[in-house]
Amino acid sequence: MKKRLDQLKAWLKTSAPIPEEFFRKVSSEPVPHHLKRWWFCLGGTAAYLFLIQVITGLLLTFYYVPEPGHAYDSVYRITYEIPFGWVIRSIHKWSSHLFIIAVILHVFRVFFTGAYRKPRELNWMIGCGILFCVLTFGFTGYSLIYEQLSYWGATVAANLTQNVPLIGEYLARFMRGGDTVEENTLTRFFIFHIALLPLAITILLTIHITLIRLLGVTELRFEDDREHSTSHVPFFPNHFLRETIIASCIALVITFLVVFFPAGLGLPADPFVTPAHIKPEWYFYFTFRWLKISSLTVGVLGTGAAAALLVFWPFIDRKIEKHFPGKDISIWLGIIAIATLLVFTVWEALV
Repeated sequence: MKKRLDQLKAWLKTSAPIPEEFFRKVSSEPVPHHLKRWWFCLGGTAAYLFLIQVITGLLLTFYYVPEPGHAYDSVYRITYEIPFGWVIRSIHKWSSHLFIIAVILHVFRVFFTGAYRKPRELNWMIGCGILFCVLTFGFTGYSLIYEQLSYWGATVAANLTQNVPLIGEYLARFMRGGDTVEENTLTRFFIFHIALLPLAITILLTIHITLIRLLGVTELRFEDDREHSTSHVPFFPNHFLRETIIASCIALVITFLVVFFPAGLGLPADPFVTPAHIKPEWYFYFTFRWLKISSLTVGVLGTGAAAALLVFWPFIDRKIEKHFPGKDISIWLGIIAIATLLVFTVWEALV
């Protein structure tokens, strides 16, 4: 056995002559000590959940049929007839929810630690792009089920898009593939979900990680870190094992959710019957509530303004710091924004 392993090692050295120094340097790269707290390295958690999404999504595409006459039936077969189909679909569903939560919490962490400030403004904007891609992932994936609520949710979303100033009509028509939600809509959502969005998020993640490598991680020091002689720890085995433990805990959480709360299925889509109550997925509750308490135009413009504010926040923060140095105004504004988001989300959930 040892002889065969030596032969394999010699073959790899010849076929893939990567210097051992490269692996030694990567594995021993120092990581800031504050990343021992898992909530400071939620990017790794999101990456792990994204990998689960990719694997389970690929398995589901073997049986899913992106056509209005067969979409719901194919999801029904996956859920109730194909062996272990309910397991794969449930893992895909719950990992998507946890993925969205991890990305949102990561954005919160970066905001409240000021890690978006110079020279990391561009990386913050890239991160916002990833957040928008993740939310769109959730929307398109939910719509592909083609049940009653998801169909009418897509219809409402298209109608809202139509109210975007100047380009709303074009965006809504492109989104629907016509004047109404029909087979072209489902095909477009499917292409976005399995091709365009994965490509976009892969490109954004590559740029995001590259900028992190070039600029480094924002280093923070805490009171209980003073006992350590150095502010860094090796990537391997310290940080690697910590991430492995976190991934194992997440796998246990997903297993619990899959077993006790498996993915179900509502009524099939019916274009001629409007449901009494239309609700989006929980991560759009705050937007839905905002639209309900405002006019349609104000609701759409307000949502767009909030998204633009988030993307360009590093530059707005710079102006605030210039005029009000040391006042922590950005922190208080962030607390108010999150409190509003939570109030709107809970409000919509309880109604």
